[in-house]
Amino acid sequence: MSLTGAQIITEYLVRENVPYAVGLCGHGDLGLLDALVERQDDITTISVHHESLAGFIADAYYRITHQPLATFTSCGPGSANLPIALGSALMDDSAFLAITGNVATSQFNRGPFQETGRHFQADFPSVVRPYVKRSYQATRAEQLPLMLRQAFAQMRGGRPGPVHLDVPLDVFVDRTDEPVPDPADWGTGRPSAPGAGRAELDAACALIRDAARVVIVAGSGVEGGEAEAELLAFAREHGFPVATSPLGKSGFPGSDPLALGATGRNGTYQANHATRNAEVVLAFGTRFDDRSTSSWLPGYTYSFPPAKLVHVHVDEQELGRNFPPALGICASPREVLAQLRERLRDFPPAGAVAEGRRRWLDELGEARAKWAAHTEPHDHSDASPIRPERVLAELRGALPADGILLSDVGVHHNWIVQNWRTDAPRTVLQSWGYASMGFGVGGVLGAHLAAPDRPAVAVVGDGGFLMFPSAVATAVQYDIPAVWLVWNNGGFISIRDQQKLYFGADRQLATSFEHAASRTPYSADFAALARSMGGEGLTVTEAADLGPALKTAIDLRRPVVVDVRVDDAVGLPAAATWELPPLPHPAPSFGWPEAQEGAR
Repeated sequence: MSLTGAQIITEYLVRENVPYAVGLCGHGDLGLLDALVERQDDITTISVHHESLAGFIADAYYRITHQPLATFTSCGPGSANLPIALGSALMDDSAFLAITGNVATSQFNRGPFQETGRHFQADFPSVVRPYVKRSYQATRAEQLPLMLRQAFAQMRGGRPGPVHLDVPLDVFVDRTDEPVPDPADWGTGRPSAPGAGRAELDAACALIRDAARVVIVAGSGVEGGEAEAELLAFAREHGFPVATSPLGKSGFPGSDPLALGATGRNGTYQANHATRNAEVVLAFGTRFDDRSTSSWLPGYTYSFPPAKLVHVHVDEQELGRNFPPALGICASPREVLAQLRERLRDFPPAGAVAEGRRRWLDELGEARAKWAAHTEPHDHSDASPIRPERVLAELRGALPADGILLSDVGVHHNWIVQNWRTDAPRTVLQSWGYASMGFGVGGVLGAHLAAPDRPAVAVVGDGGFLMFPSAVATAVQYDIPAVWLVWNNGGFISIRDQQKLYFGADRQLATSFEHAASRTPYSADFAALARSMGGEGLTVTEAADLGPALKTAIDLRRPVVVDVRVDDAVGLPAAATWELPPLPHPAPSFGWPEAQEGAR
């Protein structure tokens, strides 16, 4: 049967079990919208008010379900709003299909309305090329079946990531007899999960057998590869302590006695103490980026050498990129963890090693206790404005264990990495590698669509929320009970604090929200803004009122903005560092003289 290009697209999305198409209308995607009209019983269309939000919704949805959504945007500026969401997904190994409209092929090179064509005709693929795994441009409708099945295989295969499909207007409406493929015949939903070879396993087991100070580092690839259960079992069977990368934070339960928290500048003292003093680091699905490693500076978070690194990653380009591995294994973390659980039984540690491992756990327990004594008293502070630690403690008390926390980008993100306790997999979502402001603002909608029976709360800065407040309107339109906790601290405070640190206390500019004439603080009324769009709005200025307000917001099952006045002067305790070369990196503020003494 003859189908239009848009009908082929929608039929294939339905066959891939894509439940939502999220985007914004424009003349370039009119043909696609017409086909979606016909399939409203099979795929739900959600309209947003800014294209970036469509990408953030799809990104968050994938991180929870591991099922790609489709986004749709028009040509020109509409699709040009998408790269910050694509970049976030690509760098954090999340996936969605970005369908962009383009000008009709008959108008290529004529400079029609919104053509990106100064150097090459209809050249939107060049705009997004750095932010996607693959970009396809269909110039005939019969090309679409092949491109669609390849796109879904690309998204899910190996290291997940977004894929782009650019479709000129006439291709949406032109007809073809080319059949729509069946995904089951092509295996697009069954990505391979390679394991380690026998020699690699034996080498890894030998390194582990002879080491007393072993630490596991779980990256986001643990959650991405659905290896959480294997990791938990492996760690408990052998008593190995587990640190996580910041992005992999919910891959291991924070309440487990073996949990150390996240590494790096915003990590915990015990996690950094373990990774910089370990003999063997078993790293699964982490890429060792700068913020999780103290910018690769020796001795702050890691010490390679003398420590030996066993690095498991599904992308071979990450092996040896930033640290020299004693053993690099290009494989699925889930498969390798399962293999190690079976193979390590044949490599029992000597008695002295076993005793050393007990002392190692005692040492890390002491480090954990020191950190807790330094940080936990602030969880109960009654100070006003409210201390950051109290904000997160109250939110942790209000959100159930399986509730989903989304962090937008800002100083609150640093506090979440350090303080938030995770109890279930895939319950902390964040834009880490690309750090796209707006991810949490829009992503909370995608989290609810992915898990409608679980509450989802986004912690967003006042700066980030002001970029995309229309997310509230979308939530109201589609009855999505999202909750936004606005971390209202009066500006882009993480950058303001860097200005003070690197250039002096009197050198801040364009980072605090102030009235230009009076230099007095400025704040939008976020609760009123939410109410103006049909949602609910609450304002909290006292610590004692925060817990009840958050419980009310979650229980309402409506879109709610909770405006929380947070102290901007409280600094995050630092157990490691971060470098912005050539500026000098700051020394850690906690435990660093002891660490230096131990190194000597």
